Amino acid sequence: MILRTTPLALALVLLAGCTQEQQNKLGRDIQNWTGTNGVLEVYAGDKLVRRFLRIDKLSTAQATGDPGQARAYRYGYGVLDENLNGLADPNEKKVYFEVGEHVNYVFFENPH
Repeated sequence: MILRTTPLALALVLLAGCTQEQQNKLGRDIQNWTGTNGVLEVYAGDKLVRRFLRIDKLSTAQATGDPGQARAYRYGYGVLDENLNGLADPNEKKVYFEVGEHVNYVFFENPH
């Protein structure tokens, strides 16, 4: 019994010693590894104009000249929901997309 709880206790102690940012990064790394069923909705004002489905992760671009600097957009791959019905229809294909920093969007895990 002690041998089973020791790794768990050690993991909890190590996690507690991490800063909040380190814990967040670890959580993102685990999520990136396991994947999600994300949805990205893009709005023009209060009107939905684009939706991407089945996104496994939304990444922040990194500058090539300065690796520590993030670029002002996010990118990913997802099925373009052309008819905005919330379903990946057979004729809708997976595409690459970029979302700039001045775009109103919502990214969430698909509840279905």
